[in-house]
Amino acid sequence: MVKDRFPINTISDIVSHPSFENVLPDAYYVDGMIFAVASAPEIPMPEQWMPWLIQSSDSHLVDKDVDRLADTLMNGLRAHLDFMRQEKSPIPSELTVAIEVQGATRPSKELESWLNGLLHVHKQLEPVWQNAWNHWEKHIEKNKANKNERNNDETEHTEPAEARLSRCLKLFSTLANIELALSYRNDNQADQLERNINMLVKQIPAMLADYTKLSGELAGALPNQFETFNKIT
Repeated sequence: MVKDRFPINTISDIVSHPSFENVLPDAYYVDGMIFAVASAPEIPMPEQWMPWLIQSSDSHLVDKDVDRLADTLMNGLRAHLDFMRQEKSPIPSELTVAIEVQGATRPSKELESWLNGLLHVHKQLEPVWQNAWNHWEKHIEKNKANKNERNNDETEHTEPAEARLSRCLKLFSTLANIELALSYRNDNQADQLERNINMLVKQIPAMLADYTKLSGELAGALPNQFETFNKIT
């Protein structure tokens, strides 16, 4: 069980080992990818998601290295699932502090890398999210007839799931490439974003928690993720 160690500590030594330095992205990118796998409404099988981490097809890993890497990545997945079960933030607190770069406030390079890993896997898993979304919408439609007026009124005041996911992904994308985000804005919008970068970085743990919670809702219940994990291990 993970205690004081964050999930990235589970994988960092192996991912950073010289044997894998030309094979894998940096440890933060890999950890962000694993978080996105663990957060999916339906966790993909290892043979599906592990190849996403390989950035060089010219690698010459021996079987022993491949087995060690696979075990490490699965331990990283287990660590993230354990943190989700405990409702703990998956990233160290230092990543939620903006830094000064040539007089400007910016997300740390480590946070940018972590978020880019998350977004890379989310894109790969868009069909999984869409499938869960479709089942969730059918479930809502099926139960509408059984809802009384009071429950309907309460539902109307609940923020739509689409808006929640859009807000999460917008924040992740903005901080994953802040210079690109600034370039897409006019001067006033860019100035406003510049002023809010520190606040936005601090919001990352809450957004990650909502991203995970939303996935659990779409899947029907968060514990289903752990049942799936038990099957694939």
